[in-house]
Amino acid sequence: MPELSHGRRMLVLAICCMSLLIVSLDNTVLNVALPALQRDFHASTSGLQWTVDAYTLVLASLLMLAGSTADRIGRRRVFMAGLVVFTLGSVLCSLAPDLSWLVVFRMVQAVGGSMLNPVAMSIITNTFTDPRERARAIGAWGAVVGISMAAGPLVGGLLVESVGWRSIFWINLPVGLAALLLTWRFVPESRAPKARRPDPVGQLLVIVLFGSLTYAIIEAPHASLPVTAPFAAVALIALLALLRYESRRREPLIDLRFFRSAPFSGATVIAVSAFAALGGFLFLSTLYLQNVRGLSALDAGLWMLPMAVPTFLCAPLSGRLVGSRGPRLPLLIAGTAMTVSGLLFALFEAETSNTTLFLGYALFGVGFGFVNAPITNTAVSGMPTAQAGVASAVASTSRQLGQALGVAVIGAVLAAGVGSSSYAETFVTAARPGWWILVGCGLAVLAVGALTSGRWARTTAERTAERLESTEMRRSADATA
Repeated sequence: MPELSHGRRMLVLAICCMSLLIVSLDNTVLNVALPALQRDFHASTSGLQWTVDAYTLVLASLLMLAGSTADRIGRRRVFMAGLVVFTLGSVLCSLAPDLSWLVVFRMVQAVGGSMLNPVAMSIITNTFTDPRERARAIGAWGAVVGISMAAGPLVGGLLVESVGWRSIFWINLPVGLAALLLTWRFVPESRAPKARRPDPVGQLLVIVLFGSLTYAIIEAPHASLPVTAPFAAVALIALLALLRYESRRREPLIDLRFFRSAPFSGATVIAVSAFAALGGFLFLSTLYLQNVRGLSALDAGLWMLPMAVPTFLCAPLSGRLVGSRGPRLPLLIAGTAMTVSGLLFALFEAETSNTTLFLGYALFGVGFGFVNAPITNTAVSGMPTAQAGVASAVASTSRQLGQALGVAVIGAVLAAGVGSSSYAETFVTAARPGWWILVGCGLAVLAVGALTSGRWARTTAERTAERLESTEMRRSADATA
């Protein structure tokens, strides 16, 4: 990629952030609309879970393929294709005649979304080569998640109340089209110096692993063990086969050597934990505010602001801290805040008081605001630039997988606790195990963040980067010869 002026780099960052905005906004807006969908389509809890998880599963399954493909054939080209497919999928979602078709069209959206975030992050990584400038750019990128969390519930609530839930997908159209035109005009093309070979077997194993695992979790409260056990077994077999197959490939879809870096492995675990907490938190909060408290979609959106505003404010601060002091402090703050938030709900039933509910939401927003920048920066820093797309795609995959598992596990726990009763009667008691799961996620962020951000961890990252660089140099020399 050619050297760009400061103004041009900022414009590229803004264009990439537009793609993150529509993908993140789509998730937060949809959460507010879940009760309306439940009423219109007479959907069960598992039906609502699939509305969220069909999207995140496809996204998680295809992110690494999108990252490696973008490195191979051109990042701008793949990014523009993703904008087209995502925008088309949004139109189809707004026309869905029933829940089954909505789930299918959400999967179309996800195919496009898989070409956006990891590719945009790869573009940012190759545009901002200075480590401090890159960390600040990633902090701004993370702030967009806060914007979507702040605007999503309000915009979604307003649209659901005034027009109907179908209108929540319309907002992706102008943003998607504007991002497409700006990308075509201002974002330069870039690709890895050496193209990586496709890995269809690895890609298929990833899809089987994620899909079968999530199905087994979501359907467990409703289906018998003979129905769900085979899917759990298939997930285990797919995982073992993936590890064995990828370790023997010369150019794997998932380069397992990345995980020899303690910061990279830690970022993966932290991403799964933090986004599992986010997925579960939004799912529980939306159902509680509207189905138990009886709030309108707009009022429920207003109640989400105590979580959204701290996320928006803390994300750029986290980026600056990562750039100046490293990822350790932001991760410790994030883990502590998310853990305390979960404890408020698990031990003190924060839902039953406006004061504790507000405090629980605010603490979770602080924690989530601080966690995103260190995940992204740690995942791509120290890796060879040629593999930036794959490295950032692994981090993005971890996020989406975590969110899918969070909705699946916590939704399954809630469904089992509620049973045939109404939400209003049993929600607080039924949701308590889910809040304890969120406490565990916060503790994982805290412990793993502390363990993988010290001197020993940095040494493993440097050693891994040297090995990867030497391997790439040998492959380039062999290709030239």
